[in-house]
Amino acid sequence: MSPLGKLLVIGFGPGDMEHITKRALDALAESEVIIGYNTYVDLIRPLLNGQEIVRTGMTEEVSRAQEAVRQAEMGKKVAVISSGDAGVYGMAGLVYEVLMQKGWRREDGVEVEVVPGISAIQSCASLLGAPVMHDACTISLSDHLTPWETIVKRVEAAASADFVIALYNPRSGRRTRQIVETQSILLRYRDPQTPVGLVKSAYRERQQVIVTTLEDMLNHDIGMLTTVIIGNSSTTVYDGLIVTPRGYQRKYTLDATEQVLKPHQRLRTEAEPWSLGAQEDRALDTPQGGGALTAPPEPSASGAAVATQVRPQAMAAVQAAPAKQTEASPASLAAEALSRLAVGGKLPGEANARWSGQAPAAQSAVGTATVATTGKASGGFGKPALFEVGVSPGVGNKKFTARQMALLAEVASDDGELEYTPDHQIVLRVPCADPEELVGRLRDERFIVMPIGDVFKVKACDFCNMEKDDAVPVAEHLQVVLGGLQAPKETSIALNGCGMACYGAVLEDIGIVYRKGGYDLFLGGKKFGRNAHAAQPVAEGIPGDQITDIVENIIAEYKEKGHPNERFHKFFKRVGIVAGFRHEDAPATVEVNAVCGD
Repeated sequence: MSPLGKLLVIGFGPGDMEHITKRALDALAESEVIIGYNTYVDLIRPLLNGQEIVRTGMTEEVSRAQEAVRQAEMGKKVAVISSGDAGVYGMAGLVYEVLMQKGWRREDGVEVEVVPGISAIQSCASLLGAPVMHDACTISLSDHLTPWETIVKRVEAAASADFVIALYNPRSGRRTRQIVETQSILLRYRDPQTPVGLVKSAYRERQQVIVTTLEDMLNHDIGMLTTVIIGNSSTTVYDGLIVTPRGYQRKYTLDATEQVLKPHQRLRTEAEPWSLGAQEDRALDTPQGGGALTAPPEPSASGAAVATQVRPQAMAAVQAAPAKQTEASPASLAAEALSRLAVGGKLPGEANARWSGQAPAAQSAVGTATVATTGKASGGFGKPALFEVGVSPGVGNKKFTARQMALLAEVASDDGELEYTPDHQIVLRVPCADPEELVGRLRDERFIVMPIGDVFKVKACDFCNMEKDDAVPVAEHLQVVLGGLQAPKETSIALNGCGMACYGAVLEDIGIVYRKGGYDLFLGGKKFGRNAHAAQPVAEGIPGDQITDIVENIIAEYKEKGHPNERFHKFFKRVGIVAGFRHEDAPATVEVNAVCGD
């Protein structure tokens, strides 16, 4: 062992003592210091025997990794604990990143051992049946560290490639839309009846296991302790269990005691007409002058490949069969795969018609289904993509006209929803095949239309029902120039029209207060959390012809230097100076213990 000490990055599995590995138990026993998230420390406390404990809360992962490295460099054996597997959304990667920043080298630096554990995809799958028997992937829906656009691309790719998908961190108190958007994406590629398993607190005291469908999954409770496992196109439910076939039915008869293919025949190319080797053989056999593409040959009763012709009666039977079949020939599987690729991953034929409510496309003379294209933002199964946008009657205007309300009601209809927010903005969520046309209609009715997410939001008071309107031009200018621009993290630019500041602009990321003919500027407010605080006053009496340029410079610097998902108040503190304004730490709060106990 290195004289510097040792880092043991331990995955202790789902949380119960029966599913922790022997090496993890030994590693905990030999450690002098245990470092972990509060909940995880509580879960393994019965296994500890007097070690020093360093426990912190959520969002303190970096400080835990730094402390672990510091103590190991002092010569101690330090255990950094994660639930599940430390290398799957756990602490292993972060510990290595901290070491890398310090120039660590394996040969002469702190010794590191990563102790594997049972990850959630494995523990949850065991409770559901066997849903992960084929190609699968894990995707975290947490966009605290990963841009949402990147997560969307990964969900799209996994959905179109027919992976079994395990969703980690699907929803939290603040992150509620991500799982809704993910379901919408998946429904573009998969049947609404695709089996879905929801497992909460696997192998812990409050374990909950639910088998549902992709269409109905959001009707159940999903939180941070839930893992969502979504089946692929062949996944089925049997007696309350989710099972994804591995593909044995393509080559074996599962209810026969004697198989048609003998052991020495089973790995031959002719017994696997769907394989790459079979495709290459067929390509070599194809005449150079071209020819009709035929279905790959099926294995005969003796295991030898024979050419077959698809008869009309057989084709009709396949079309009339249910969408999910446990037994399918290699030819039909290949045809389905080609159909999926042709339409971008969507189910062809009658499965698409069932979801879209349209009649199945007619068969051509050769029995190939024609695929109709839909609108600009159409998803699979003919279902339009979910479109989400914020609308308001103006920056300071808080009054909706009857025509505006009527338009919103018409657009939302029975399939959409309207949510009024504290920012005096209505969030419209509606299935929409042509977002550009919808935005045009909203703007024609004099709505301000804003994207939802990590953008700059300009908001203002009502200027005392527009009686104190001196600052209205500044608010409108900021809306035109900055409103809706992409930001590292959702950022509010708020303006109060008088010194009363009753709208609370001084609590926002960037606050502007019009007072005595000038503008006071406040930076770095934090409205929520245990350490919420007002923004820092950085300037007073800024002339009206300068305030917009100053705010634009602040925004430009934040966009250029801010980290993804870094809130403005954290950015201001990290860089120290923004557009010439220096950050100052807020004064420490004073705790007062009242005699009465209140």
